[in-house]
Amino acid sequence: MRKRVVSMWFPRLPSDRALRARPIETPFALIQRQGNSDRIYCVNRPAEQLGLHRGMGLSDARAFCPNLQSSPATPQIDLRFLHMLVRWAGRYCPWVGLEGEDGLVLNIAGSAHLFGSEAAMLADIRLRLIRAGMTVRLGLADTRGAAWGLAHYGEGGAAVGATQAQIAPLPVAALRLGEKPVIALQRLGVRYIGDLIALPRATVTRRFGKEVLLRLDQALGDQPEEISPLRDPIHYGVRMTLPDPIGLSADVMAGTGRLLDRLCAKLKAQEKGARVLQLTLRRVDQANEQIELRLARPLRDAARILPLFQRMVDQVDSGYGIDQLRLEAVLVETLVVQQVNHTSPDKPHLLDDLITRIGNRIGLDNVQCFLPVDSNIPERSFITTPAADSDPAGPWGTMRLRPLRLFPPEAIAGIGSQPPQRFRWRRMHLVTGRATGPERIAPEWWSPDENWRAGLRDYWRIETMQGRRLWLFYTPQNPGWFVQGEFA
Repeated sequence: MRKRVVSMWFPRLPSDRALRARPIETPFALIQRQGNSDRIYCVNRPAEQLGLHRGMGLSDARAFCPNLQSSPATPQIDLRFLHMLVRWAGRYCPWVGLEGEDGLVLNIAGSAHLFGSEAAMLADIRLRLIRAGMTVRLGLADTRGAAWGLAHYGEGGAAVGATQAQIAPLPVAALRLGEKPVIALQRLGVRYIGDLIALPRATVTRRFGKEVLLRLDQALGDQPEEISPLRDPIHYGVRMTLPDPIGLSADVMAGTGRLLDRLCAKLKAQEKGARVLQLTLRRVDQANEQIELRLARPLRDAARILPLFQRMVDQVDSGYGIDQLRLEAVLVETLVVQQVNHTSPDKPHLLDDLITRIGNRIGLDNVQCFLPVDSNIPERSFITTPAADSDPAGPWGTMRLRPLRLFPPEAIAGIGSQPPQRFRWRRMHLVTGRATGPERIAPEWWSPDENWRAGLRDYWRIETMQGRRLWLFYTPQNPGWFVQGEFA
């Protein structure tokens, strides 16, 4: 069967995607930061008609078009949208692949008759994309290279076996050549593909290398060029249909355990771990009960995950019975392989399971922990962050002894740069027994802080006769004594 290839080119894919939800008729551009300037990444049709183009500086564009509306470009979202179009194009044929960052390629051999004809299929593709707010140009030919050239430089279709005649009037750039060989060919007067076909092949190879003839042969079909379809994303989901309805919590947990064994085996094969699991219980009356389990760490250990479902399964209303269980890993992450040795704790997962149990009751973001920050300023030496997205057992190494409790500085009476022998703090009369210091800490000039307007601080560790171990500091530039922390 002769191959028939459709090339779909979206010349304004980023701007069309950005404007699908909120179409506008005024000039619009997506902006991307390049070096020290903002440049145009993509424009819509009104902006293109005014002469704006990709790579143009934003200041120059606003000089041409003062009412230009702009938004930051997001290439990652554009690529994800293009993958969505790949899945959509699967309605026309099973072989759909990417063509660069703004196009698709389809092998429609054997499927065009399902739509009546090739022309009817192209008309249906164009109509659906226009309704979706997308600008598209289509090319149809016997080869991938010819279809690409027709889509970019001569929108239309080539009849079966008429590829050479259809692409001969196209410019040589339609062969997917780089800028350098295209300019070299044009300087010699070779402007169209037909001119290139007429040249002796040996002369072309000597002057321009093998790339020009390779692209020409691919367009004419003398060199094969395959279409590699995208692999379907792995679906981490399993289900179980029961012959008789169940309603007991123990039965639901037993079924969930079997599903977990199958799901974790699939996760292990891909070196993944689940972060969010969704258990759907279908009742006899066709209503669904859903249980969502958010894990503090990516897991694929069924024995650890199963008990975490118990509390939520006990609260399920089974109605007249449950006849189907479906378990899906909604969010998965790569599970890093860790070396286990004799120094590893026996049960390192207990804290993670505790965070998971508490987090599914009050929210994982509400379970906080402290993490160290590389800063000499005591107030900035740590942050609080959700424990589920961090490593609470991270390194807290420090060259200096720091108090267990820190609080805002509290002024006390004192004279001179040496710690006071007697002072009053929080209605307590304290006597200094031992003083260690000073440790001078300077403010960070690159991040001004109102609390450090007094300048330098000289910190002292004070052990009082009453048993209190305090962290005091003295401000030489604006003399004064303060208490900021207490040691355990």
